[in-house]
Amino acid sequence: MHKSRVGSYDGKIAGLYDLENTLGSGHFAVVKLARHVFTGEKVAVKVIDKAKLDDVSRAHLFQEVRCMKLVQHPNVVRLYEVIDTQTKLYLILELGDGGDLYDYIMRHEAGLSESVARDYFRQIVRAISYCHKLHVVHRDLKPENVVFFERLGVVKLTDFGFSNRFCPGQKLETSCGSLAYSAPEILLGDSYDAPAVDVWSLGVILYMLVCGQAPFQEANDSETLTMIMDCKYTVPPHVS
Repeated sequence: MHKSRVGSYDGKIAGLYDLENTLGSGHFAVVKLARHVFTGEKVAVKVIDKAKLDDVSRAHLFQEVRCMKLVQHPNVVRLYEVIDTQTKLYLILELGDGGDLYDYIMRHEAGLSESVARDYFRQIVRAISYCHKLHVVHRDLKPENVVFFERLGVVKLTDFGFSNRFCPGQKLETSCGSLAYSAPEILLGDSYDAPAVDVWSLGVILYMLVCGQAPFQEANDSETLTMIMDCKYTVPPHVS
């Protein structure tokens, strides 16, 4: 189902999807809810404005599509198809139905029970382990990029915007991701082992699951950076 189609007009894509409300937006993309005209299936559509893409963004987009087409796993959001038009690129994505893990954690200030945290974390690790076996690194692991599929009883990893392929034993150099979840070597601008930076981010997610807050989240970015470099964090007494 990973075909590229051409053609769109206001409110409808290639005669197949009716665009509805906006779910989120970024520098050069908007994510919209859409419905398949014939089946009624709801999907998420990432609408990319080609005119706003610079060379770096274009390269990230290429890698995102490449990696998502490669990674087919029960705990990874599916890329159904890519629709290419003269001015826009549409990524048709599987739609979650229960929000994201960050909002869920924020509703549980003391953290989740260890059994629930273990279940969610196991699923995320399975997804990343599969990615790494295919030599795909995510590089932006965070609770906001883990979405619930309540009807399926699972969580799934999404947003491969910073993903890339890697060769085992060869280091990467691109600095990317989100500060509070980034490994020290990325923040230092050093070359780094690709799987290792995802593993660091997994550790941050696990901490948040059981503690209800981020381990390295200070009043400003400078303080957060210092905490990460010093690997300085506290473990609440209720955590075993």
